Amino acid sequence: MQSYSDAPQILREFLSYHETIKGQSQKTISEYYLDIRMFLRFVMLMRKEMPYHTDLDEINIKQIDLGFIERITITDIFDFLSYLANDRENNDRHGIGSAARARKLSAIKSFYKYLTVRTKQLTVNPVKDVEFPKIRKSLPKYLTLEESKRLLSAVQGKHEKRDYAILMLFLNCGIRRSELVDLNISDVYDDRVRVKGKGNKERIVYFGSACKAAIDSYLPVRSQMVLPEEKALFVSQKHMRISVTAVHRIVEKHMLAAGLDASQYSAHKLRHTAATLMVGNGVDIKTVQEVLGHEHLNTTEIYTHIENTELKIAAEANPLSHIEKSETDEFDF
Repeated sequence: MQSYSDAPQILREFLSYHETIKGQSQKTISEYYLDIRMFLRFVMLMRKEMPYHTDLDEINIKQIDLGFIERITITDIFDFLSYLANDRENNDRHGIGSAARARKLSAIKSFYKYLTVRTKQLTVNPVKDVEFPKIRKSLPKYLTLEESKRLLSAVQGKHEKRDYAILMLFLNCGIRRSELVDLNISDVYDDRVRVKGKGNKERIVYFGSACKAAIDSYLPVRSQMVLPEEKALFVSQKHMRISVTAVHRIVEKHMLAAGLDASQYSAHKLRHTAATLMVGNGVDIKTVQEVLGHEHLNTTEIYTHIENTELKIAAEANPLSHIEKSETDEFDF
């Protein structure tokens, strides 16, 4: 586990609990650390009556103990949320979005739940009933079937077989970019792949014959690129496991070649595309949830809204959907 040496002992214990007991990913642990550190720094800023515009990054929280946290009130929490919404600088503007505020509040709630429920170090949880900021949900961007075919047809170049297999896995299986990067040769079976998702949870995702053909075509090329002990399925031109950044560039490159707006679509948008195509072609939403590795069904249900939007567009395309009553009055039935 990362040391987080500038964190107080009580925060380090919380992070260790989530890594060793809850089995959460290092990315999640790091986000908890950054969010709770910011919160504690803010409370210190208010308590010590420092100048309001003191840089939070300059505040040392290492000496914070249980007594300090026990004195934090719901007013402190509301002040922090107000600071995030109105004063926190973000890309040269003041205030951060509701989704980012909700994530930070979620981290604080998890911290207090650990202190009150898991370890019982505190008896009062001031953040328990604080509501999350209302998040405006927007439908994720995705490629149509024709755009997906166009993207696959545009794949050319030195690493054509590797890149084609990568895009096929994204579009067929809807796996995350980090999941694809972590794939090993041993994770690929005849018609399925073993994926390690968030929280190190493993799942099996099946793929069709076209995806299998793409992987089978790439494997002989891969075997010539790496040493026998290399486990990674996808490797870079430096003969090492491909990076998340490299995958992003691969997707962007072929998006541009296909005449698609690379600024609007990413590897994650290909995950949305896979899910949308599944739902649009009659796959049960619970099945899609399992394929994508979503912990909660409501995360997957956004794709039913996409399908409904497509149905509405189809209805609007019907020429009779815009006819005025006056246009039919000339007919005497």
